[in-house]
Amino acid sequence: MSVNVKLPESLINQAKQYAQIEHRSIPKQIEYWSRIGKIAEENPDLTFTMIRQIMIADLEEPSGEYQFD
Repeated sequence: MSVNVKLPESLINQAKQYAQIEHRSIPKQIEYWSRIGKIAEENPDLTFTMIRQIMIADLEEPSGEYQFD
């Protein structure tokens, strides 16, 4: 479900710049920032780098169960 939200023009302009760098649409850039912010609030001890790595790992295909020798 989509919802229209009024956002400050300055936020839209910042999102546009970052979106171009990251090859995302403006709404996807804002969604990305929102997800990072939510994770950061829920896990205040995690660094941005750790949060980003977790998000990347969540997108990876499972490679099967690891076999210990």
